[in-house]
Amino acid sequence: MAGVNRAFRVAVAVPVGLVLAACGSDSPSPPQAGTAAASAPAAASASARAPASVASVADPALRAREAVKTMSDVQLAGQVLMPYAYGDKADRVDAAATAGNQRLAGVDTPAQMIAKFHLGGLILVGFVPDDPTGATNPATNVDTPQQVRALTDGLQAAARDQPGAVPLLIGTDQEFGVVTRIRTRTTQLPSAMAFGAAGRPDLTEAAWRAAGTELAAMGVNLDFAPVADTLGPAGSSVIGSRAYGADPVANGAQVGAAVRGLRAAGVSATLKHFPGHGHTTGDSHDELPVVGQSAAAWEKADRPPFDAGIAAGADVVMSGHLDVKGLDKGVAATFSRKIMTDVLRGRLGFGGVAITDAMNMAPAMKLPPGVAAVRALNAGNDILLMPPDIAAARDGILAAVRSGDLKRERLVEAVTRILTLKFRTGPAQPALSVLESPGHLRAVAELNAAAVTVLKGRCSGPLVSGPVTVTASGGRESSRAALADALRQAGVPVQAVGGKVVHLVGYGDSAADLSVGAAVTVVMDTPYLLAAARSPVLMATYSSSRASLTALAAVIAGKAKAPGRSPVAVKGLPRSACG
Repeated sequence: MAGVNRAFRVAVAVPVGLVLAACGSDSPSPPQAGTAAASAPAAASASARAPASVASVADPALRAREAVKTMSDVQLAGQVLMPYAYGDKADRVDAAATAGNQRLAGVDTPAQMIAKFHLGGLILVGFVPDDPTGATNPATNVDTPQQVRALTDGLQAAARDQPGAVPLLIGTDQEFGVVTRIRTRTTQLPSAMAFGAAGRPDLTEAAWRAAGTELAAMGVNLDFAPVADTLGPAGSSVIGSRAYGADPVANGAQVGAAVRGLRAAGVSATLKHFPGHGHTTGDSHDELPVVGQSAAAWEKADRPPFDAGIAAGADVVMSGHLDVKGLDKGVAATFSRKIMTDVLRGRLGFGGVAITDAMNMAPAMKLPPGVAAVRALNAGNDILLMPPDIAAARDGILAAVRSGDLKRERLVEAVTRILTLKFRTGPAQPALSVLESPGHLRAVAELNAAAVTVLKGRCSGPLVSGPVTVTASGGRESSRAALADALRQAGVPVQAVGGKVVHLVGYGDSAADLSVGAAVTVVMDTPYLLAAARSPVLMATYSSSRASLTALAAVIAGKAKAPGRSPVAVKGLPRSACG
């Protein structure tokens, strides 16, 4: 399948009669009169198709409106769910993955999950230790590009086997930097903060187009990026280098460029975490952070990047589990109609798909899954990401439709938006041969070179003389070795001990991780830690990717300048020592 060109965002036929899955005790309660009646899956052919008058409609929005008229409540409820699943294949998983899927959904495989719940989408997940979002990723189902492509092909095949053959939205958190799901044999972009340091939206768009093309080749059609949060003066440990910086206007230019790049590759971009996670030090994975800004301050400091992303054509906006006092005090944005409908749709004019942040995060878990699902939909969200109990979320939605607590019109509205997105056509799905192509690598190399920042030290010529010894804080051996190799390639003599020390620090490090006698200290994440460093040369790459370290080596060797400027203030240091 890897070499087959096929529409990546495929417009699909819509069913005449859609059937409901009856799965023992997990089956939903019978629908009210007036909704489509349930029947066993075998009672209808999975190849059922819509009348030509529906299937031939060219306008995606009109086609979506016609499609939802044929859907039962159960199928509508399934379309708004985007869980994760255990296992690295769609239809065959090991015993541990089977047990995980049974706990989550009462099924063995991801394909069975799609069939049982008529799912509208799935998120691909992966756990790594140095990841601020790791707690919400209990499974890992991404490895190599070939594995991911086989998995997404299998998931889409499972969707095609369902009545109506509506394709899936397959999403993942490919922000790059500290939040990167697919790390192997792909072109690795640096963190968002590196883009902010480079200050070149043209390079940003080119790099994200390369990344989007590679995601498309692997079968991912929805990226939960870019982060549109603006960092406040106190920073934000959970956002940090995931944000472009502290200037909302500059961030807006970067966000818009990232959106354009992804969309040009046929991948939907997601603005997150609305209405802004940068002005709180709380972590919404663990608690409900309080954002103390006034409405006027929010308009000035947090709104611009979201406006810019929407203007650039962002298809999706993700709500944050945030208590933003100036907009709806005491109510998490996820559950706030004032924020998700009045502000996002009314004031910002967003007409696309709104998705929650993970519903298995602590603030959302304070409510039963069914109650949380209904409240999020009533607030204005269209997709529920990673519900902790899929059956409970689905059944809560159906019960609320029957009782009137959730108007069926609101559910139809949500699914219409989702299907409109799915029915838009895009470029043909690329072959895997596009991964790490020379053009992609060049685009990212140029970006990394533009991001390297000297906050203290010389601005031309070699930054150290004589042999160097590369050291790093604990757990960063791969970065240390990569920089040592890059320095050798740049003509700098490197020795195991006894040279002038070039010391690397990164995400999660503190002053205790600095090297007192280092000639050069380099931070591969937010540059705040440099305020405590005493090296004569202080530098930032904002990222630990191999391309970032190669660009760093060229500057240390005196073969390239450091044009980057820190996009956040570092106490006692300029944004750049080089103008």
